[in-house]
Amino acid sequence: MQTVLAKRMDTVKSRFKRVCVFCGSSSGNRECYRAAAIDLAEELITRRLNLVYGGGSIGLMGLVSQAVHEAGGHVLGIIPRTLMDKEITGVTYGEVRAVADMHQRKAEMARHSDCFIALPGGYGTLEELLEVITWAQLGIHDKPVGLLNVDGYYDYLLTFIDKAVDDGFIRPSQRHIFVSAPDAKELVQKLEAYEPVSDGSIAKSKWEAEKKVQQQQQQQVVFCSNTSMQTEISL
Repeated sequence: MQTVLAKRMDTVKSRFKRVCVFCGSSSGNRECYRAAAIDLAEELITRRLNLVYGGGSIGLMGLVSQAVHEAGGHVLGIIPRTLMDKEITGVTYGEVRAVADMHQRKAEMARHSDCFIALPGGYGTLEELLEVITWAQLGIHDKPVGLLNVDGYYDYLLTFIDKAVDDGFIRPSQRHIFVSAPDAKELVQKLEAYEPVSDGSIAKSKWEAEKKVQQQQQQQVVFCSNTSMQTEISL
């Protein structure tokens, strides 16, 4: 990974501090995918952006995390406890944070990130990408989402989304709720310039207010449960 360090250029100021990268636990069958992962790592290093990812050192996620870590960037790997076995995920670079399950993993990755980038990957990468796009659509967050369309890898996905817009399942304005580009430098530039789409989706403040109410209700349930238990003990 010394090539990344050797190619490191002068740093560029960014509006972000931490970038969440979704990508495959496989490197794919073509060299262009591995090259794109290294290019993305170099772009993060150039902009002094810290990395948040799903943990492990295998596949494209291993290439990105190792490169950022060895260049001195902070790397946060969030991984379910059931995947902590090194034979499954390899060595995790930087800080490791174990969570209960896949749902908590995605929530924590989102909470610790300022924007999202998806490299080529399989079912897991696609699911993570579409979930954060859906969260943006619903107004749960307004963080930029970017698709690194390496050598046309995601062309069919983009065609599907265009079809969904044409057939009335996605609003035309929400077609641009994420950005895409064929290379890392152009993609990050688009993310830097991104302005959140606002077209009547559920307001973020409403989600936060409802979440606060739910937390208060949960605390009340715990309090009532503890009070009831103390009463039974005293009797």
